[in-house]
Amino acid sequence: MVEILTDPIVITILLTIAGGAIVFELFSSKMGVAGFIGLFALLLFFYGHFQAGLAGIGTIMLFAVGILLIFLEFFLPGAISGTLGMAALIASLFLASEHPFTMGISIFIALLVSIIILYIMTKVLRKKIVLFNRMILFDTARKEDGYVSNVNRTDLLGKDGITLTVLRPSGTAVFNNERLDVVSEGGFIGKDRKIIVIKVEGVRIVVREL
Repeated sequence: MVEILTDPIVITILLTIAGGAIVFELFSSKMGVAGFIGLFALLLFFYGHFQAGLAGIGTIMLFAVGILLIFLEFFLPGAISGTLGMAALIASLFLASEHPFTMGISIFIALLVSIIILYIMTKVLRKKIVLFNRMILFDTARKEDGYVSNVNRTDLLGKDGITLTVLRPSGTAVFNNERLDVVSEGGFIGKDRKIIVIKVEGVRIVVREL
């Protein structure tokens, strides 16, 4: 069994199954059957190499950390965890290999097949990658939905108020029991003076003394 699992052709098949499973998981919001199949293929790979004495405890631990990081990617925003997990996984594959060049060819074939599967899923079957939904913000803050970059108090235009403080030229005034920061048209306005709003520019409320 160890001889079979460490055969270059079997290694390529196992890695291709694992790569294809990872691609299928990109289109799933949570880990499904494809993910478990890919994980089982990788476990078979490392089991054979461990029994053959090619993979040590450190390599197995690196593999486990890679799997854990990839698993956490389904629960964490962004792609940092998944990227680090894939890097750790590929590094563990090379560390477990007796012939790095042969392992590189196997990984290349697995990646090529995975890219083909990804192309078919996205371009032919028109599937959407769920993973990107956690990385990209698709919602927009539209004014029609009530979102504004700042509060525009155009409702105050033409309203009368009383200054609470001296305006030199900025200060505080009251409009219908609402305290607001205002700025005078340019001149000095004393306290307890009657004013009127003549202009509103975003949060800047310009007043004039009556």
